[in-house]
Amino acid sequence: MGDVGDQGDSRGSGDDPTPSEPIWNPPTRVRSKIAERPRQRVDLSAIFGLASGGWAWTTAIQATIAMAVSFTIALVLIGPQVATLAALGSMTVLYEKKTPYSYRAVALGVVGLGFVASVAIGSLASSTLWLAAIAIGAVAGIATWLCQALRAEKPGAIFFVVVCAISTIAPGGPADVPAHAGIAAIGAAVGWVVSMAGAPVRSRHPENRAVAEAFRQLAELLRAIGTPRLDHVQHEASLAVAEAWRIVLLAQTRGFRDTPAAARLRALLRWVSDIHLTATDVSLARTEPLPEAAADFADGLADAVGKPELCPDPATLDGLHKGLRPRSLEVRLYNRLSRAAQAARRPEHEDEGKGLELYDTRSPAVMNSLRSSLSRHSLIRPTALRMGITVAAAGLIGLALGFERFYWISITATAVLQGGNVVLTVNRSTQRALGTLIGVGIATGLLTIDLPLFAVIATAATFQGLTQLVVGRNYFYGSVFLTPMALLLAHTAAPYPVAMLAGTRITDTIVGSMVGMLGALLLWRRASASRLPQTIINVLDRSRAVVVAVLDPEVTIGPERRYRLRRDLRAALLSLRGVYDSAIGDVPRAKTTRPLWPVVVATQRTGYLALAALALERPPGASLITLQRVDLAFTELMAAMRERRSPRLGALPRLTDYPRINMELRALSSAMRTAVAQDHRSAELEAERRAQREQRRAREEIDADL
Repeated sequence: MGDVGDQGDSRGSGDDPTPSEPIWNPPTRVRSKIAERPRQRVDLSAIFGLASGGWAWTTAIQATIAMAVSFTIALVLIGPQVATLAALGSMTVLYEKKTPYSYRAVALGVVGLGFVASVAIGSLASSTLWLAAIAIGAVAGIATWLCQALRAEKPGAIFFVVVCAISTIAPGGPADVPAHAGIAAIGAAVGWVVSMAGAPVRSRHPENRAVAEAFRQLAELLRAIGTPRLDHVQHEASLAVAEAWRIVLLAQTRGFRDTPAAARLRALLRWVSDIHLTATDVSLARTEPLPEAAADFADGLADAVGKPELCPDPATLDGLHKGLRPRSLEVRLYNRLSRAAQAARRPEHEDEGKGLELYDTRSPAVMNSLRSSLSRHSLIRPTALRMGITVAAAGLIGLALGFERFYWISITATAVLQGGNVVLTVNRSTQRALGTLIGVGIATGLLTIDLPLFAVIATAATFQGLTQLVVGRNYFYGSVFLTPMALLLAHTAAPYPVAMLAGTRITDTIVGSMVGMLGALLLWRRASASRLPQTIINVLDRSRAVVVAVLDPEVTIGPERRYRLRRDLRAALLSLRGVYDSAIGDVPRAKTTRPLWPVVVATQRTGYLALAALALERPPGASLITLQRVDLAFTELMAAMRERRSPRLGALPRLTDYPRINMELRALSSAMRTAVAQDHRSAELEAERRAQREQRRAREEIDADL
């Protein structure tokens, strides 16, 4: 929960293989080619294609077991009509799949309480359908806010809405609310047990997996050096490092943090963080790929996180030094990889060196996270409001149109709005509609057979597992399996004629998808695009603070301040790319966000170069005049972005020891001038088109009078 970055610190480290003085390549005029602008489209590949990554086998198996067990327990103890609530409550197993077990135990308990509260709200509101529709919308908005503010993992708000919606049709009145909540609690408890089942045998697997993933993303970054996809892979690697530090921090319980095993894990992550920043220097200084052996070595380090005996031999890197200057950036990178391997091959970490000190709490205060999510610069507030208003409107529209099962419209609207922006919402709407059409056909065939209850349990659990197996790769295929699972549960809770159930489900899905798309188009569709300039300014401001601190010879950056500077700048960089990716999906604003891609890239690179300079043990300083001119350059760039004008930068001070920072600041100034010119040209063209329309309308009026 909260923005957590890495805590790498080379100062005073006995493990640092490099000399104390900085190691930089000489100034170069060659700038790495920027990556192609990310594109989000509504096309067949987006709808039916598979996203990169593996199949979620573990989650699928856990979801199947949790649903089958909870459904069976509630069926035996209570009865079929309300057993559905227990099956839905077991979906707590889908949350916090990557966090450490010590943290997961508490977080899943909170999720379970959220499910119980959703059931209670739905049951209380079930007496009046109009109130039930509003209650489902309120649950959708509040759950979206809390999940995003507290960084709860996917699937987010959707299952809170499903639980609340299904509880509105559960038999009984207000007197049965405690019973319904208790049944949901049984399911939530089963989900908790299944999710925590790995703790006794693989207690540190989540932390090891997170650090290993950071090394694997580092390997991808090394492979991307000298290729056009560098800027995208750089972002993914930084995401992995930041996420790994969050996971490792969450694992620092009182009984574990002082152990040699915990110190080894922190040391490995500090190595991968420093290697990542060294790779940044290399990537912006080279236009040719690195030898494949370097990336293979990083992959080997990923395997060694959990199994030290698999650590690669540092001698395999010896051949990469040939032909390189001893003080080059590439040699620095290979030396860091080599020393990281020395730390990885040891099952525990000794008392000296990296890995002992921590400069942050396990997680920020909950109230601070909630308050920051409600600030005017946060995207969480408009996202939650959009979700709550749209879902409530979907239910009310369904009731106004006479839909008996209006809650399916609300559930569908929730599902499609989780896409985030207009393009992704349209894609999810199409995937949801097509997947539901196929899923209804499957469910109709099963329901006409009149399966016995034990077969319903097994079938619903199987579909739940299949949904979780494929939904991360493509939402369309997930919808194909999700629909029959949901219909089996709904039919068990409230039996309904099969033909009518199939027809209404298709109609409900179409209406819900349309309402969801309208919500994305009409409510805060400019939220990301309008926040993009301020997000760029935030990155520049934090980069300025880091560069000034590094260049000031009178400032000694202590480990704690170094960590906080690095954490805050990395968090701002990740936020920048996230806001841009969301903004380009807001179709009506695409013409104003496209020109900002070179600005975003130059801002990103400046930030990562500042982080790399901060990682040096003794960075070279600058004169007071140079320091002031650098500060003024950053201030002018921020002012130009704030005022939507071309920067008046003038001559930049020469940073002999940091030539690529100079280069990226010049590139940033040029990109901002180009973006402003394109904005002006777009405005002129729009004015011309408006004038032409007015002239045409005037001629038509004159012709009509004649």
